[in-house]
Amino acid sequence: MITIGVDAHKRVHAAVAIDGSGHELRQWRGGTSPADGRRLATWAEALDSDRRWGIEGSHQYGRGLAQQLVAAGETVVEVNPRLTAIMRRGGRERGKSDRLDALAVARVVAQDGAALPVVTSTDASAVLAELAADRASALAEATRLRNQLHQVLHQLSAVDDRAWPDLTDADTVATLTAYQAPGSDPVLAACALRVRHLSTRLELALRQEAATRRAIVQLGHPHLEPLRAICGVADLSAGLLAAELGGHRFTTDAQLASYAGVAPLEASSGEHTRHRLNRTGNRQLNALLHRIALVQLRCDPHAKAYVARRQREGKTQREAVRCLKRFVARRVFHAWQQCTLPPLAQLEVPLI
Repeated sequence: MITIGVDAHKRVHAAVAIDGSGHELRQWRGGTSPADGRRLATWAEALDSDRRWGIEGSHQYGRGLAQQLVAAGETVVEVNPRLTAIMRRGGRERGKSDRLDALAVARVVAQDGAALPVVTSTDASAVLAELAADRASALAEATRLRNQLHQVLHQLSAVDDRAWPDLTDADTVATLTAYQAPGSDPVLAACALRVRHLSTRLELALRQEAATRRAIVQLGHPHLEPLRAICGVADLSAGLLAAELGGHRFTTDAQLASYAGVAPLEASSGEHTRHRLNRTGNRQLNALLHRIALVQLRCDPHAKAYVARRQREGKTQREAVRCLKRFVARRVFHAWQQCTLPPLAQLEVPLI
């Protein structure tokens, strides 16, 4: 079997094929259009009929190629950029190039292919992923605008002692869109103009986030009941989990935990046996599992007992919570296996 690693970019894809021993066979470089994807597939067919693919960024710049290969019956796995970087740093050939990145991707697949998530054809989770990305963008923009607005309001508080509204709600932020500064000072007038403009933009960002949140909940509500049965997973959390888990096929809970970066890495030495924090994996999924674990630690007596038992075994509070996150990943894996998202052809996309 040969392994083909692809380093995907906006306008260029680079591919390297290696044999079973990890030796580089051939390399390919081309564009990102469907025609280029067909040329890459033809190039791979001429090398060996028994092959598998690894793509770094199969849900970003490599999505089109990954879906094209999956539709053609190829086996494609997702490779995290952190794993690529670790493999590249451990190689003999120093430096950074598209070829070296693609070679590192191929060697990661050859070494750990069984533990990597398999890319599947697009379903409703792809819509959830786009909605989740839009919501995250609106939240980031709202945070940026809120920080600027806080600064301007702090300047105005020296001459205007009124009670400022809560900046987390669009309706209350709307009251600032007509703000007028007291007096006729030109500087205060300019500050008031900034308040009106910033609050108008913030109001829009908050309303867009709320609309996207409703769409996520509406789209996932009939299909994600097993996830919502987990303590700490509400309607929005279920949709966000599906957005991160969708498009991949996990055969074991350990595979999902590795993908999420919640599988602790062994760091034992001599007579000391310990594990350290895993900084690889999908950080959005890791953050979701972390929030779920914190809710369970506060509300679920079973989670409290689990963490307490781990601490009695000698683990610190942080290490015990990491163990709880690994346990949550197992629960999420089994719940995700029971979720059935509809194909795109049967999907009614909620209008925002």
